[in-house]
Amino acid sequence: MGGIAATTKTLVLYPSPGMGHLVSMIELGKLFTARGLAVTIVVIDPPNNTSATGPFLAGVSAANPSISFHRLPQVKLAESEHPEMLTFQLSRLSNPHLHDFLAGASPAILVVDFFCSAAMDVAAELGIPAYFFCTSGAQVLAFFMHLSVLHGKSTASFREMGEELVHVPGIPSFPASHSIQPLMNRDGPTYKELLSVSTKLFESQGIIVNTFRSLEPRAVDAIVAGLCTPPGLSTPPVYCIGPLIKSEEVGVKRGDECLAWLDTQPKASVVFLCFGSLGRFSAKQTRAVAAGLEASGQRFLWVVRSPPSEDDSAKTKFEKPAEPDLDALLPEGFLDRTKGRGLVVKSWAPQRDVLAHDAVGCFVTHCGWNSVLESVMASVPMLAWPLYAEQKMNVVFLEQEMRLAVAMEGYDKELVEAEEVAKKVRWMMDSEGGRLLRERTLTAMRQANDALLEGGESEATLAGLVDAWVHA
Repeated sequence: MGGIAATTKTLVLYPSPGMGHLVSMIELGKLFTARGLAVTIVVIDPPNNTSATGPFLAGVSAANPSISFHRLPQVKLAESEHPEMLTFQLSRLSNPHLHDFLAGASPAILVVDFFCSAAMDVAAELGIPAYFFCTSGAQVLAFFMHLSVLHGKSTASFREMGEELVHVPGIPSFPASHSIQPLMNRDGPTYKELLSVSTKLFESQGIIVNTFRSLEPRAVDAIVAGLCTPPGLSTPPVYCIGPLIKSEEVGVKRGDECLAWLDTQPKASVVFLCFGSLGRFSAKQTRAVAAGLEASGQRFLWVVRSPPSEDDSAKTKFEKPAEPDLDALLPEGFLDRTKGRGLVVKSWAPQRDVLAHDAVGCFVTHCGWNSVLESVMASVPMLAWPLYAEQKMNVVFLEQEMRLAVAMEGYDKELVEAEEVAKKVRWMMDSEGGRLLRERTLTAMRQANDALLEGGESEATLAGLVDAWVHA
């Protein structure tokens, strides 16, 4: 591939707000710049939060001079109960600003996040080939591609269907109650937005997915065979180029305490509990987790966040929560009684680096897709505790299809009991079942590494895509 020809091609990547989506898109950008393409990432800021990504993006820019960032002007938003709805609004209201930027930059390709589907209209207007980037796995993509078919088959909302199973080609059937929260009410605005995205997928030049085929072969094969595609539409090419995880923790210096503590712990002995950038428990649930960890007798590293506030509107979900008051939240004497074998950190830990540490033997996770991939890449088995977005679907896929996690009983009820936390943590660390799960996770890690090697399934897919762009 001629380097000079490649540098003339500029890609614009357009992630939705939210750290998880931004991180994945940046990693995708690094793959493209490594192959000689110029990359600009367009950033839209969530409401009330212009500063949160500043230091992070400055760190990324310093480490990756070939990636540039362009911030679109802020827009005014109406209230909404769902963060997903706010994201759709942000994207739509930002279209005029995006149009102005793209008209000037005239990139060869636009890659848009799932939630920025409104940008497809701008791309069409300007004649720029547009691709989707799916930051979830192929199984969630299969569901979304099939959503309009499901919509046509029933007049009931997922909420009304309750425990009735939803059937999609290539993925395990799952209870309707486990569908994505904003899809529960088919008359709601977010449902209509997501239904619209599901049809826009078929207008794209292709869909890039943060997964690798051997992790989700049945779903990938079903999508490629057109089994998830509504009648009358043609299936766009699907490019599995993952797993993409954070290559390093940039712009952060607060993780040293965790890693220094892990250095003093035996190999594969520590249970790591961390629930994503939006994952928060009630005070009652936090105390139950504490009681369970204490009763388990296991070593642990636990990231504790403040409980949700009374004002838990969608906009506040993008705001940084207050630091938790551990004395008020945790059972009296808990920190003293678990000193040495447990470490509680406030709000944040360098998750990627913690998972990669030899001392960690189990990950209690909300099952966001970035976290799933980080766990696989570190070969750390998962205890699944889904909280929001598509995580309940991910748990079904992880347990039944990939067999890389076991769920905490009660995650879909009001409370996961302390006894369940203790029981599952002990099972993972001390049982034959836990050992087998650890072995399967190690196999998945090896497959992931193979996919990324030169000539591996994901590397070859990426090379072919870039080659087609360069010579277009």
